Amino acid sequence: MLLIAGGVVSCVPTSASRNAAAAKDHMMLVREDPPSFGMQRLVTQAHAYPDLATFVAEKGLPDFLAETEDPQRNYLILYYLKNRKAFACRTNLGHEKNLEFAGPYPISDGEFQLLDGFLRGAAPEAGAR
Repeated sequence: MLLIAGGVVSCVPTSASRNAAAAKDHMMLVREDPPSFGMQRLVTQAHAYPDLATFVAEKGLPDFLAETEDPQRNYLILYYLKNRKAFACRTNLGHEKNLEFAGPYPISDGEFQLLDGFLRGAAPEAGAR
């Protein structure tokens, strides 16, 4: 499902650069229909990191995605509200295409209430996802 969204490679990476900059240090809703920015970022990251595509194929789509980075690594956090669990992954130094995964970690009550409230407010129909 994530590998279906192949893209055209452009000589000018301005759109990809803007999207990466917009995603940095943000929590993003992951929704297929209508497609969300978080879904777009998840697809982009799954193309960059095949381990992520495999992970999502096994665990399913997360409800939310967070991205951040430091000078040496990229970090992603995938939030699954139904199970109240989150998984963290980071790029593996020296292996640009590989990710190291950790978790699951419990989502706190406060995090859950905040994210669940946002998810319900973003649903196209009341109570739908």
